[in-house]
Amino acid sequence: MILRASCAFFAILILARIIGKKQVSQLTFFHYATGITFGSIAAEISTQVETPFLDGIVSLIVWTVLTVAVSYISFRSKNARILFDDKPQIVINNGVILNNELRKARLHPDELAMLLREQSIFSFDEVQYAVFETNGELSVLKKPLARTATTADVSVSTPSPQYLPMELITDGQIIRKNLNELQLTEDWLRKKLAKKNIHDVNNVYYAQILENGSLYISIKNASPPS
Repeated sequence: MILRASCAFFAILILARIIGKKQVSQLTFFHYATGITFGSIAAEISTQVETPFLDGIVSLIVWTVLTVAVSYISFRSKNARILFDDKPQIVINNGVILNNELRKARLHPDELAMLLREQSIFSFDEVQYAVFETNGELSVLKKPLARTATTADVSVSTPSPQYLPMELITDGQIIRKNLNELQLTEDWLRKKLAKKNIHDVNNVYYAQILENGSLYISIKNASPPS
């Protein structure tokens, strides 16, 4: 058992060296899954006496070789890197939510909003570009006005926000619970849409109320402005 545990320990140490100095948050799904599998094999060798020791070691060696091979191929070939790790996806372009890209990333607008809030961005209207990275994180470039000097820098007082930014329409469906919470009516929402020449809610992929009471609207299958 001591020999088994020692071999498993050094096998994990070798794999950690192979992966490199990446933080856990930087690991792609491939490296994450490989690490879990390697740990499971090592645990099996360490604790399950009925598992043939030689078979376990061979399995660890095979996984190590395959991991090194895939990492090398990915490093040398861009196409292979995309195949193994996927590629970043632009989900917001020039302030427009690209719903087709969201579907490819299996990302719901609510989840996108959560990722933005984690970066202290509560309004889609502040975003110029947003890129969904291969490690599941969201990289955001704010619009120029959102990147200028703050009110504290120029000593200008601003009124308190009228509303907390909140989604009102998702994939053509009105979220009445949020309307009620904001003490707004469906008629008010439809009038706001009509002012932007939108007369069918089903054409709206996502709509969010902004702090000043205006609406951020993303139309289904909309193309970013050139």
